[in-house]
Amino acid sequence: MTKEKPMNELPLMGTQEGIVLFHPNIPKNAATAVSEVLSTRWIGQGPKVDEFERKFEERFTAPCKCLAVGSGTDALHLSYLLADLQPDDEVIAPVFTCTATNIPFLYMGVKIVFADVDQNLNIDVKHVEKLITEKTKAIVCVHYGGLPCDMDELWELGRKYNIAIIEDAAHAVGAKYKGEYIGSQSDFTMFSFQAIKHITTGDGGMLVVKNPELVEKAKRLRWFGIDRSKKQNGIWENDITEIGYKYQMTDISASIGIAALDEFDEHLAHRQNLYKIYCELLKDIEGIRVIGSEYTDREHAAWLLTAEVDNRERLMKHLRNHNIESAQVHYRNDRYSIFGGRVVGQFPKMDAIEERYIVLPLHAKVTVEDVYYIAHVLKKGW
Repeated sequence: MTKEKPMNELPLMGTQEGIVLFHPNIPKNAATAVSEVLSTRWIGQGPKVDEFERKFEERFTAPCKCLAVGSGTDALHLSYLLADLQPDDEVIAPVFTCTATNIPFLYMGVKIVFADVDQNLNIDVKHVEKLITEKTKAIVCVHYGGLPCDMDELWELGRKYNIAIIEDAAHAVGAKYKGEYIGSQSDFTMFSFQAIKHITTGDGGMLVVKNPELVEKAKRLRWFGIDRSKKQNGIWENDITEIGYKYQMTDISASIGIAALDEFDEHLAHRQNLYKIYCELLKDIEGIRVIGSEYTDREHAAWLLTAEVDNRERLMKHLRNHNIESAQVHYRNDRYSIFGGRVVGQFPKMDAIEERYIVLPLHAKVTVEDVYYIAHVLKKGW
């Protein structure tokens, strides 16, 4: 962990280029890994995909099984299919998330029942229980920014009402809840390897399945409904009985993912160190609260540094004037027409924080000095 320095000992980092909000984390061996794959006969789904799945499972999700796919959205759609969600079934999902969490339900004719947020923009478990009906078949939670949700309460709801718990862990590779990795306990979990996530494969995702009896079905759904192992054995008369999709990962992508796993511990430690320094430097600045900093029973994966602030527009302008990018990144889904539009007053906690959250730079290229500079700019007031 980098030793912290007094602010007055650090250079100010406000260069003309500035401090950008996101930057891809490309592993140093990525180009070599891709080049090696390009010299083989496997550039689509092949042995590197198998290797990536195995290594990711050993590192994060065991005993749950991993299937690498083309995107996090692919993994979510597959998890919803494997949970046997049918048209007109109800699923409780967070009102605040990337739209990718909820759009697959529109493919399927599943009714989305939005739940409010808690004070840290994760799903409000108390509101979730109030929304459960006889039609509820699953609860989807999102570990916003890398902060695990209140999983004990969600798992208890799953047991009590016999409904599936599905984790959207797009932000949460490496996060832990009560000492256990996110992805190792729920019915289904999705991880994202999109361009700016902790691990990137250019684009990609991982579906994690708890029930081993569903793994072969998941593999068929990932590849047009075809049993690839039988096909590769030269048996062509196999029937296709399930509607499948083209959701596989390629060996090119998997090779980058494997290289990223080799560097993951160092990268996660860097992000978590920056998050810790942000928390320390911002805690006494009036008008700003770092979201998710108060927990001791869970380990933040530090994908986003989100803060609740006063006068957000003025603050963003103040940061821009000092060459620092900021944004909201995700938005409440009930504002989008595809989800039916907003009902005023339905989500009071979301209403209260909607104009107050902001995301600050936190990624592989951000340095300790950058965080001190950002804190210095904020300390001046806005």
